[in-house]
Amino acid sequence: MVMPDHIPIHSDPDILGGTLVFQGTRVPAQTLLDYLTGGFSLQEILEYFPSINEEDARESLKLAHAK
Repeated sequence: MVMPDHIPIHSDPDILGGTLVFQGTRVPAQTLLDYLTGGFSLQEILEYFPSINEEDARESLKLAHAK
């Protein structure tokens, strides 16, 4: 399995109790998946959550798909 150079999500016990969030934000990584499942496009999600950059969103989706 090839690991990316940049991991867009992380867990910190001081941020939302250790929930996986996008780097530099308090937005849970699960939010992206929930919104996509709910029928929102990636562009809509990025508009709703401007602290998530597109590269991080796409990379996290690749990581989620690889599991």
